[in-house]
Amino acid sequence: MEGTTGNTSPYLTLPARLISWILHPLFIPTYIFLLLVYRFPYEFMGITTHDLYIRMFSVFWTTCFFPAFSVFLLWRLQLSKNIFLRTQQERIIPYVITMFFYWWMYYLSRNFTDQPAVLKFFYFGIFISTSLGLIMNNFMKVSLHGIAMGGAMTAVVLFSVFYHAPLGMEIIAAVLLTGLVCTSRLLISDHTEAEVYGGVIAGAVCQLIAYWFVF
Repeated sequence: MEGTTGNTSPYLTLPARLISWILHPLFIPTYIFLLLVYRFPYEFMGITTHDLYIRMFSVFWTTCFFPAFSVFLLWRLQLSKNIFLRTQQERIIPYVITMFFYWWMYYLSRNFTDQPAVLKFFYFGIFISTSLGLIMNNFMKVSLHGIAMGGAMTAVVLFSVFYHAPLGMEIIAAVLLTGLVCTSRLLISDHTEAEVYGGVIAGAVCQLIAYWFVF
């Protein structure tokens, strides 16, 4: 079943687009970092408030701004026909660029002792999920939103396991948001159900592998 953009009511299209933008894959690492700051503030006791803000900005800068700006440059240099990366061919270089920045975040996180240890497996997880996404891209246009949300949802569950913390509300929210994003992508994109749900599974599995590898 493919996305049904042309047949979708505008009353559904607008919320679906807003959800897709607010929960864009490039924003997810920043959201996860903010969740950890809010839920486990004691993990950041080793740095000042000013340094914490700098750390937040650096996460956004590295995992969101630079990959997004790279896509913009590819588009302006006419190496990509569409800034929204609607074809599998257009996604290859952005995948590689994003992999580099995610690997860099994982590499840096291994040496930080003043932030949550779980960021090590989370960053490694999003790196390998992007790598897997690049491989899957050869066979189907797997949903980037699906990969990101599947990884985020699984990471929140693993945070609860690692810290032995009752994150019931956070887990419920993550599951509901993942469902909303998947529904939104099916409504307004040309993804098939296999591409969306395959992305969710890929993101989830990669976080589990990363958790096992790091810990």
